[in-house]
Amino acid sequence: MDEHTRQILLLGREHYDKGEYDQAAHLLGQVLEHTDRFPDVLNMLGVIAHSNGDLSEARAHFEKAVSLNPNYTEAQLNLMVTLNDLGEYERARQIYAGIRYRGGGGKDLDPFAKGKIANMHAELSQAYQDVGMTLESIGELEKAVLLCPNFADLRTRLGVLYRDAGDLKRAREHFEAAKVSNPRFLQSRILLGVLHLSAGDNDKAIAELESVLEHDPDNKGAQMYLRIARSPRSSGPPANAGG
Repeated sequence: MDEHTRQILLLGREHYDKGEYDQAAHLLGQVLEHTDRFPDVLNMLGVIAHSNGDLSEARAHFEKAVSLNPNYTEAQLNLMVTLNDLGEYERARQIYAGIRYRGGGGKDLDPFAKGKIANMHAELSQAYQDVGMTLESIGELEKAVLLCPNFADLRTRLGVLYRDAGDLKRAREHFEAAKVSNPRFLQSRILLGVLHLSAGDNDKAIAELESVLEHDPDNKGAQMYLRIARSPRSSGPPANAGG
């Protein structure tokens, strides 16, 4: 690479790192005209194309980057996301299976990569749920939670799936885990209160719902279920209430 192209590349990376994608795309495109042998240039152009909604172009850039460096984890993950957005779930799963984890099982994968893969599983779970494939949907969210056990939103979604499948014990476990991970993620706490209420354990339900109202005094859902829990004749709402 000649010095002029090198300077263009450095300036393009600076704009990319600042999120100035229009300027970055212009400069990185010039580099690409001189050489297509730099995987990071292709990855950056892929990210820019994806952000602009040009999924086909993004896919082409990511695939080229991965072909140049099969161990380029970030480009692989970006390709997975793009394929997922294109509805090519099986191809995305194949790439996921081929990622080489350091130490095996993803234990040493960096948090960024774990989060990205976990969100892929969550999106695929939603796709399965949309077509009524509950077991497959649960399986994908289990994989997401295994990668990111402290993501309260994923825990809560998994709890809802187990609740709707009739497994209230597993649902409660995930709602409680979500509460531990993030006590301010109030949806999980409301759902946990409703489970206590539906099981007839009004004291636990009241404690949980009162805690929600300490964080959010105007929470209508918590107020409603608390009124039910405090009612002496309350038999509790159905198990699928509250979400």
